Amino acid sequence: MSRPSLTAGAKRLPAGIRCHGGEESEVAVDGRAFRRALNKSDNYNRSGFGYKKEMLERMEQEYTSDVVKTLRENNNEYTWGDVTVMLAESLGFCWGVERAVQMAYEARKQFPDQKIWVTNEIIHNPTVNDKMESMGMSFIETRGDGSKDFSVVADDNVVVLPAFGASLQEVTMFHDKNVQMVDTTCPWVSKVWDTVDKHKRGQFTSVIHGKYAHEETVATASYAGTYIVVKDMKEAHYVCDYILGGKLDGSSGTREEFLQKFAKAVSKGFHPDRDLEKLGIANQTTMLKGETEMIGKLLERTMMQKFGATSVNEHFMSFNTICDATQERQDAMYALVERPMDLMLVVGGLNSSNTSHLQEIAEHKGIASYWVDEPTRIGPGNRIMHKLYYGELKETEGFLPPGPIRIGVTSGASTPDKVVEDVLNAIFAIKKDMAALQPVA
Repeated sequence: MSRPSLTAGAKRLPAGIRCHGGEESEVAVDGRAFRRALNKSDNYNRSGFGYKKEMLERMEQEYTSDVVKTLRENNNEYTWGDVTVMLAESLGFCWGVERAVQMAYEARKQFPDQKIWVTNEIIHNPTVNDKMESMGMSFIETRGDGSKDFSVVADDNVVVLPAFGASLQEVTMFHDKNVQMVDTTCPWVSKVWDTVDKHKRGQFTSVIHGKYAHEETVATASYAGTYIVVKDMKEAHYVCDYILGGKLDGSSGTREEFLQKFAKAVSKGFHPDRDLEKLGIANQTTMLKGETEMIGKLLERTMMQKFGATSVNEHFMSFNTICDATQERQDAMYALVERPMDLMLVVGGLNSSNTSHLQEIAEHKGIASYWVDEPTRIGPGNRIMHKLYYGELKETEGFLPPGPIRIGVTSGASTPDKVVEDVLNAIFAIKKDMAALQPVA
C-alpha cells in the first residue's frame, strides 16, 4: 500500500495569522481566523477519512455489553442472583467521545506505516487508551509541571488531537512543522472557544468555570483574551466579593491576595481592578450544569449591583455552552439517586472531570458511592479501591452487604459499556462467593 502523502501540496496559513509556536511561547494570533484557515489546510483533518461505518462496527464489537443491553431491554433494571442493578437512563459514551475514538481508529487505517502521536489521552478512559497503544499509537509525555515534550514528534509523523482539544500554541506549532493533524475535538468544546472569542472581540474578560489545569480548560483559555478560571461557587463568590469591594460576603482580600489565589488561573498581566469590569461566562463542558448556571447568575447580579440594571448588558455577556451529553448524564444521575438502593457504582476514568461530578451528586445525596475505573479495583474478596469526589483514593473492606442488594450504576461519558459490564461481573462474582459461604438452615 502506498504511503499517504503528508506534505505534498500542503497549504500554509496566511502569514498574518501564523506564529511559531512552542510550549513556552506567547501566541499573538487571531484564533478564529487561524481555525478557519486551518480547515483549508491539506495537513489537517477533522472529518475522518471515509471509514466511519467500518470503525463504528469495530467499536461496537469491542466496547458494547450484553449486560447493559439486558438492562436497557428491561427498563434499566434487572436482577442477577441476589443483585438488582438499576442503570441510569443516560450513561457512557457520548457522541463526542464516540466520534473521537472513531476518528483515531480511522487515522490508524489511513496511515498504517506512520508514527502516530496523541497529544494527550484520546479520552479519559484507561481501557480505550490502552487499546490505542496496542494499535501502535503513542502518547506525548506530560512532565511534572504540566508541560509536554514535543521534541519526539518528527515532521513525517501524524498527530491526533484529543476529544477535549489542544491549545492554540500546540496546534500552530504542529502546523508550522507541517505535521499531519487529525483533530477529534468535540464540537461542544469548540463551541466554547467561539464563545470566548466573542468575549475577546467585545473586550470582555472570560470567566471560565472549570479546573485551570484540565486539558480542555487549558485549550479554551488559549483562545480567550483576558480570562480567569473559577472552579466552583466558592471561588466565584470570592471574585464577586472583590468586585463589590467586600460588600457581598467579605470573603475576598487585597489585590495581592487575589492575584496569589488565582496565580495559575488568570491570563498573563491580569489586573483585577481593571479586568473585572466587563465579564462573560464560559465553562469547561464537563462541569456541573447547575453550578455553571449559578455562577452565571451570580456574575450577572454582581454586575447589576455595581453598574445598575440598565447597564448590565454592557458589563455581562452570557451564552449557553453547557454540553447536552453532560447535562443528560447529570440529570439521569439526579433521578437515579432518588431511588432506594444499598450503594452506587460510578464507573469512569479516575482523571475524568465529568465522572467526578457524577460521583459528587451521589456523595451529596449521602449514598455509599464507589467510583472505579476498571474491574481490577474490586477484590480480592469483599473489598474495593475507589476514588472519592474530592480526589482521595481509598480502600474499603466489606463494601457489599450480605443478602439481596440493590445497586445503582452510572458511567462517565468516556466509559465503554463493556467496562461497566466487567465491573458488574466482578460484583456478581463476590456476591456469589458470599452466598456460597452462608450456612445452610
